[in-house]
Amino acid sequence: MKQKQALSYMDSVHRDGRLWGILVAILIISFPVAVSLIFSAVPQWGVLVDGLIATAPMYWAVGIVEIFTYVPMLGAGGTYLSFVTGNISNLKLPCAIDAMERAKVKASSEEGEVISTIAIAVSSIVTTLVIIIGVICIVPLSPILDHPALTPAFDMILPALFGGLAVVFISKNLKLSVAPVLLMLILFISIPALNAGTVGIMVPVGVVFTVAVARVMYKKGWL
Repeated sequence: MKQKQALSYMDSVHRDGRLWGILVAILIISFPVAVSLIFSAVPQWGVLVDGLIATAPMYWAVGIVEIFTYVPMLGAGGTYLSFVTGNISNLKLPCAIDAMERAKVKASSEEGEVISTIAIAVSSIVTTLVIIIGVICIVPLSPILDHPALTPAFDMILPALFGGLAVVFISKNLKLSVAPVLLMLILFISIPALNAGTVGIMVPVGVVFTVAVARVMYKKGWL
């Protein structure tokens, strides 16, 4: 009976996840189409195709890699919800990992599935509320937020977030963490074009590299 309930839950997760993923994809595509029709602004199809040929393959590759990267880390429900709400590497992933770490569960377990999904859902709700508050308060708070004294603090928000998570996981997997940390340091120092905007691409790259290194170290008996 328990196995049947678990399978039923996972079936509903995949059913709802696919449904909402398709709906969101339709909505995303519908917006530029609607704007084009309302304002009679038809794009130059030749230029559009040239732009897609130059950029789309990269995002296809990243999208495929992210599926294999995030599912083991977030679970099925958390992955579907993250892909619908977005901002995975900067927000959803740290929230889910921290929640599962505190609950002492893994994403591959039933408990981890539930905890990860709840953490990402709460993160999405909180993000929406913060955005609403920000929209309301942006005008009166603009003089304060634009003050040069606060610029360094805002620049350090993301590094501080990932730094706090890194301390926990590096301390638990010190041997395994050396290789990916060195790889990212070398890449970001030697290639200045890699910046905060490339985090979504570099996270899957780092995960794949870490898994490969972990396998080699395991075969060598170093882990």
